[in-house]
Amino acid sequence: MSNRPRTARVRSSAAVAAAAVAVLALGACESGSEGPAKADGAAGPSVVAPGKPGEPARTLSAEEAAKAAPDDSPNSADFGYTRMMIEHHEQALVMTALVPDRADSAQVKRLAERIAAAQGPEIDAMRGWLKNNGGDKKTDEHGHDHGTMPGMATDAQLKQLREAEGRPFDELFLKLMITHHQGAVTMAADVLSEGNNIQVEEMANDVIAQQTAEIGRMRDM
Repeated sequence: MSNRPRTARVRSSAAVAAAAVAVLALGACESGSEGPAKADGAAGPSVVAPGKPGEPARTLSAEEAAKAAPDDSPNSADFGYTRMMIEHHEQALVMTALVPDRADSAQVKRLAERIAAAQGPEIDAMRGWLKNNGGDKKTDEHGHDHGTMPGMATDAQLKQLREAEGRPFDELFLKLMITHHQGAVTMAADVLSEGNNIQVEEMANDVIAQQTAEIGRMRDM
């Protein structure tokens, strides 16, 4: 699934939003230096907003720039993805926690350390996003069954991993983690297509970039 059109739209919207913020900040500075705002409705400062590829830049008033800022209100896809990815990451941490005592390969141990170091803070960031957007109190409206999330290891597979040791553990860990990462990439691609919140899109792009690279490293081990 390609997310290029979505990414391009986000970058364009983000540029307009940044311009709007700059205009409002400039307006605040000017009103602070010249006293109370004029009551005659005189035009405020303007800003040059970059146009889309092949289109000229536009000069916007403060009011126009504010209206041009994108509405990135979270939708059900954003909330559903964030809740599911927290659970998805938590299982990865369960798997990596087994590595120090059971793995044989130093490469596998270093990989597990990197995965844990990255996904722990990502869980915190997603929980923070949910809390800031009221999603920690909402039910999952996206209709996904958490038990069928792509890439999740089954209870039987986790039991087998806990009982393995040495090279058999390394091989099973890599097999399960590759599948786990592929599932996370699929989920991230889905929310890039269906979601609306820019912060969630940024988190999803990070998941795709990082976990795709790790899949390549695991396949080479």
